[in-house]
Amino acid sequence: MAFSAPCESVVGDKYRYHIYGEGEKNTQWRFGAPPNFDAVNKLFEEGRTKEWPKGSLEETVQNFVKTWEMELFYKTNTDDFKTIDVEKYKFVLNGRPALLLEQVRKMGGYNAMLQTSMPERLRDYNPTVETPASSLKEFETTFPRGFAFEIVQVFSGPPVILYKFRHWAFMEGPFKGHAPTGEMIEFYGFAIFEVDESMKAGKVEFFYDPSDVLGGLLRGPTIDASETSQNPTLQCPFLNQI
Repeated sequence: MAFSAPCESVVGDKYRYHIYGEGEKNTQWRFGAPPNFDAVNKLFEEGRTKEWPKGSLEETVQNFVKTWEMELFYKTNTDDFKTIDVEKYKFVLNGRPALLLEQVRKMGGYNAMLQTSMPERLRDYNPTVETPASSLKEFETTFPRGFAFEIVQVFSGPPVILYKFRHWAFMEGPFKGHAPTGEMIEFYGFAIFEVDESMKAGKVEFFYDPSDVLGGLLRGPTIDASETSQNPTLQCPFLNQI
């Protein structure tokens, strides 16, 4: 099975399909309009360790996953999903019980990716109480330039795509009462996407250590809530994405 890149990639975001164009004219967006990825695209281009040839399997998988993330995080109507088989979709994190699409949507993308068995009293970030909107706001505040993603290696192509990935960002905003450190937060992991003939994901599995994300966010000193409200640099920016 081979990928075929949608023509919308020419007129929309250069790394993500299905944002603009005739096929998206009625799309329902979480914040009322298509997200803008300019900041995180710049972060990606400045910090990536691989620059894959155009049209290569690696580049196409990378764009496909970026598009999948975008749709899951920012489209609110499953009828608008073009990279997901809404009837069959299952999400699995680190061998935990599979989540159906509706469960992931109710939790939010970040919360699904940060599931934990840690006792609630020990959770600095609790994905069971955060909403999709609150989790997006939290991480967009912490990472005002976005949370960049790249493919490090592709081990197999469709219908079962296995790849190694890298995510990174700079903590330039507060996180759960901890002051920004300016440090890079970085982690690696593996993922498996099972796709059909139309390149829609039916099952997605991720393997990585969530503490690689949260541990770095708790290094900064604690700050008073009044300091955040008085300092505009610590307030939530507008729509900076993954």
